Amino acid sequence: MADNATVKTALQVLEKQINRPLMAALEVCARCGVCAEACHYYVADPSVEHMPAYRAEELRKVYRREHDFFGKHFPNWVNAKGLDEATLEKMAEMAFTECTLCRRCTFNCPMGVDTPLMMRAIRAMATATDKAPEILVMLADAAIEKGKDPSIFKDLFVQQVGEMEKDLQAMVGDERARITVERQGARVLYVALAGAHTILPPAAIFWAAKEDWTLSIYEAANYGVFLGDTARAKTIAQRIIDEAKSLGVQEVVVAECGHACASLVWDAPNWYAEDLPFRVRSLVELMAEYVEQGRINLDPNAIQEVVTYHDSCNLARTSGIYREPRTILNAIAPNFREMTPHGLENYCCGGGGGLVALPEYEEKRMAMGKPKVEQIKRTGARTVVAACENCRLQLGDLNAHYELNVQITALADLVVKAMRLSGTPVDVGEDAVPMILPKAATVPVE
Repeated sequence: MADNATVKTALQVLEKQINRPLMAALEVCARCGVCAEACHYYVADPSVEHMPAYRAEELRKVYRREHDFFGKHFPNWVNAKGLDEATLEKMAEMAFTECTLCRRCTFNCPMGVDTPLMMRAIRAMATATDKAPEILVMLADAAIEKGKDPSIFKDLFVQQVGEMEKDLQAMVGDERARITVERQGARVLYVALAGAHTILPPAAIFWAAKEDWTLSIYEAANYGVFLGDTARAKTIAQRIIDEAKSLGVQEVVVAECGHACASLVWDAPNWYAEDLPFRVRSLVELMAEYVEQGRINLDPNAIQEVVTYHDSCNLARTSGIYREPRTILNAIAPNFREMTPHGLENYCCGGGGGLVALPEYEEKRMAMGKPKVEQIKRTGARTVVAACENCRLQLGDLNAHYELNVQITALADLVVKAMRLSGTPVDVGEDAVPMILPKAATVPVE
């Protein structure tokens, strides 16, 4: 039993994390090893360190030492171990760089062991003891500071959106096209990511669908989720919830971003223990609804090249959004081909869980992304679609590293292309990407 302040803090955080789901994950593992083949880390490099059960066992040792009778009095009998700072650092490294929280192991576990839930607990312990990656902490804290006094940046933001509005009018060929910001009484509040590449294509789609929408002043990204820090994550999400309530919108639509969608749709109601007075869903779901209802005119032969779709883990496995992107692609891409496996069983791209934001781990990301590379190659696709910013960044890096020579694009970009707009094409690609992300993985709208 360690006695220094850092370890005590970590153990206190662990105690706060323990609930029935976490206890079940800690106690019911049968050590069958099925999770190994489900993990893209293990598939890329089949070593014991890359087995989800191995990673989870590090936390189980500590849990047994604190909560199991034999673990307290006869630790060697049950493989229990007291926490020390070296072990905490090892666990933090594993939780942030050896697991992307993709949940593929959980979906394939015969006992339903939620290994990512355990990794989130370790991330929370690491964050509380200053052992989390600094850049993730900085990004989360920057979002929190921005939310404290929006007046500091709002005027500049509105001015920038005014310039985007001119681009939108050029794209759609309609001088009446508008991008309003925080308009009272709009039906939809759209929460984009930082950058025109996540605003202009959806704006063109909203225009075509005659949607009553307005733009949030906040970004959808929530780095508190990656830290396993519920307090930070709640504070970041609260800005959007308060904004939506004050505007009286009927629904909040989140940009093509896996973790942002999952955090607002699934985590937020649990964090606040309330039924939100508006619907929250992904832009992907709304676009699919437009397609099904015939609210946007699409050329069914617009995308002639072979196209494949990468399922974001947070959209497919966490949020159940895997049919909707196929509704869209089947309407515009006659040469759409599935990866094997796909949907709920699709492999993680290797950049999830915040890993893509950590440049020091690029070599590891490229190595662990190899299963995704092989999936893409087998499809013969020239265009890879991903409805998640982090996925597109990782896929873009894999594309360059493995010389795949494919185009990485957002779903909204292809929808805009299929709309055959009469206006002037506008480049909303690399130059528009926010400073908080390494580089763009989106492509210009043609």
